[in-house]
Amino acid sequence: MVPSELTSETHLPSFRILCMFTWCLFFILTLLIQVINIIQFYSLFPISWKNLTMTVAALAALMTLSASVTFPWAVMGHEGVWPRPIAASLVSCLTFLAYATEAFLIRTQTQDQKGYMASMPGLLKVLQLWGGCEMIVLIVEQVRGALVAVGWQLWVSGAVYALCLLMSLGTVMVFLGDCAGRCPLPFDRLLAGFSLTGVLLYVVATILCFTRVLQLRNSGQDLTDGKTGPTLVIMETVMASITLLAYTVDLAFSFKLLRDRSHV
Repeated sequence: MVPSELTSETHLPSFRILCMFTWCLFFILTLLIQVINIIQFYSLFPISWKNLTMTVAALAALMTLSASVTFPWAVMGHEGVWPRPIAASLVSCLTFLAYATEAFLIRTQTQDQKGYMASMPGLLKVLQLWGGCEMIVLIVEQVRGALVAVGWQLWVSGAVYALCLLMSLGTVMVFLGDCAGRCPLPFDRLLAGFSLTGVLLYVVATILCFTRVLQLRNSGQDLTDGKTGPTLVIMETVMASITLLAYTVDLAFSFKLLRDRSHV
């Protein structure tokens, strides 16, 4: 039986954990970057600092934006209007603005000052990474609470999101470590293969999401009820569509790069 209402102690704990993880992780990363900038110990870390700063700023902006939206929904709607949740949400919004401004300023630098992650394909990979993180949390929350019927579609979607998340994370780590030139395979072709795989997998996942939405609608469940599982399915469908768009545009950039290099 699908519960029609959840208590404040059990409502969406995965989203609460994600919000706390987001704020703590990017606070630590920002602090470390500031400390290293002050003591000038760049040579001790085999990391591309131009790519690192942009990756942290862009990913933090996306993650704090989602935390600013989901935290009030997951907490304040069930625990009353508390000063601390309100303050946390406001600070999260300010943090998003700060990270977004930093990412914009890095994008306006000259080509020599910014790395690959500040380009449009690099930002698309950050968007893919963010989408994968959000999708995993949505799947975990649905499975944990059994808010919707846990069928094979949900498990297939979870496997797709996990695989694409690993590919995106591996790609970003390669650029952060400046390892693209040491790849035994042509890295531009490898990126195109990853993008094509992501498009195909997310097409499958998006179709499954729309199928589950139609199944819930035909079963007579209220899709606008924010306290039940159907809302999570709708959120998953929206996020899958956004991430699919990111993979599709990234694939177009990859094909354009391969075509330009073949004409050189």
